[in-house]
Amino acid sequence: MPVPMGALRDRWTRLRERPEWDFFASLHRADPTLAASWWVLVVALGVLPALLAVALGAVVGAVQQSQPLAEPLAFLGGTFFALQVLAPLHAQIGTNLGSRTSAHLYDRLMVATLSPPGMAHLERPDLTEDLTLARDFDQGITGPPMSISMGFIAGGLVSIVAGLASATVLFDYHWWAPWLVGGAWASTHWLLRESSVWKDRQTPEVMEAQRHADYAYRLAVEPPAAKELRMFGLARFTVGGFAERRKRLVDLRYEATRLRERSVRWALLTVLGANAIFFWALARDLAAGAVELGVASTFAFAAIGTSAIAFGGLNWSLSLAAQVVQAVVRLEGAMGVGGALAAGTRDAAGMPSRSIRLRDVTFQYASGSEPVLDGLDLEIPAGTSLAIVGQNGAGKTTIAKLLCRLYDPQKGAIEIDGVDLRALDLGSWRERVTSVFQDFIRFELPLRDNVAPTGAPDADVRAALDEAGAAGLAELDTIMARAYPGGIDLSGGQWQRVALARALCAVRLGAGLVILDEPTAQLDVRGESEIFARILHATRSGTTVLVSHRFSTVRHADRICVLEHGKVIELGTHDELMALGGRYRTMFDLQASRFVDEDEDVISLD
Repeated sequence: MPVPMGALRDRWTRLRERPEWDFFASLHRADPTLAASWWVLVVALGVLPALLAVALGAVVGAVQQSQPLAEPLAFLGGTFFALQVLAPLHAQIGTNLGSRTSAHLYDRLMVATLSPPGMAHLERPDLTEDLTLARDFDQGITGPPMSISMGFIAGGLVSIVAGLASATVLFDYHWWAPWLVGGAWASTHWLLRESSVWKDRQTPEVMEAQRHADYAYRLAVEPPAAKELRMFGLARFTVGGFAERRKRLVDLRYEATRLRERSVRWALLTVLGANAIFFWALARDLAAGAVELGVASTFAFAAIGTSAIAFGGLNWSLSLAAQVVQAVVRLEGAMGVGGALAAGTRDAAGMPSRSIRLRDVTFQYASGSEPVLDGLDLEIPAGTSLAIVGQNGAGKTTIAKLLCRLYDPQKGAIEIDGVDLRALDLGSWRERVTSVFQDFIRFELPLRDNVAPTGAPDADVRAALDEAGAAGLAELDTIMARAYPGGIDLSGGQWQRVALARALCAVRLGAGLVILDEPTAQLDVRGESEIFARILHATRSGTTVLVSHRFSTVRHADRICVLEHGKVIELGTHDELMALGGRYRTMFDLQASRFVDEDEDVISLD
């Protein structure tokens, strides 16, 4: 009975949805020429064992019948030589293809993470597992690197092709022979299916163990924890923790992949029974003279070669590699949606010229259980400076991120000169905004590129460094990393001045809104006061928003906003808020009562 077209389409759709399909497609995308060569050699190496069986039978037949051996031996030698030459060639091509595929997948991952204009996709808990797998797959923590996995995958595919080619030879014996022997060996894929682990290798328990192992590894090899690990004598503890978690990961995966005794028993009985029947029939026909010795030898070797169909290393190696590709594919779709922002078209040139208004803004992070901002209303007149203060978690940094339009609020709107920020062209708006966040980036690039990553005249770069109090740190061509010849590193405070120079250089290039989120946390009070005075002077024609805990700095802003539980509870000048005697006065007096220097400058609690 013919299969309906609808059923065929459904099967084709299910096949296209399998992770293995995505993996093999990624090989072609990574390098079409290498991928085609790799597949050609898979087929060639798979067919050669069957040809070798035919060649051996021809030699045996020639000897038995006293015929010339030149041609059979040449056939045998040529086949054997091809096997010896093509196998290492295929291994090298597979290694290169694996490396190209790794690079291709990392390129796709970088595009997936960097292309969305927003940031929400990088903070989604449901993407953490895929992101970890896609980020670290070639480091040997979650499995062998792709260049090594290709060897296992190639070996498995060659074995299957070899088994099928050998089974095809058996059609010359009897129609039932390939079905009997080939079917018995192929049945091991079903009988041992519990160990093929298409799902068990990525259970929540396995992924949690992988995450712990990855954390311990990064703790040991990356710089941030280096001081504490040594000062508290935690080196051996960290190494032991990684070894323990790594062993736990390996044990869990072994449990997921180990063969079940019942499956093994039935597989052995099936294979032994089928081969016993075949070789009994072949021996009977040979004894009866129905088959010549040379031909019988070919069939015997072919039957043995059919065993290559059996369940083997292809299952786990292909499963691991396919999971990586599928993780990247899922991330490409999910991150594009998660980091998407509404696409405005209006030009932001000259904005803000009147005001910035946050109207009934509500915002909640994907990983949060409650809104960070809850119906917030705040207006910032253009050309003024606003300082935002409040306890940790009040929403200060979130306001800064929303103004940069790294996120969109779930409710309410941010209006620039009366225009919804979402209606503005994103690139045009970001040309008008510059920022310094507390966790600012430190480029391992020349000083010039740290101050002006997208380029600027040297005169503007030097002027910005001077305004930030960073003049004379280094020549503009000096690389800011000791890992490079002639490179240097800077102290935390010096790096902060470079980050501030980056923002000030952007102001010189046309930015009209400056957002500073704890920009001087690593400077002393005098340095911070000096820098903020410089910033206010340099940005006097623009709008400045400052987030800080230090009241010695915020008191100089035109207005101060006090946030609590995502709402504005106080707003005014320093003198107005001090006279009000509310939350700002309480926080200011708390700092002033504990830290006052000889000039009565208030020093931060932080």
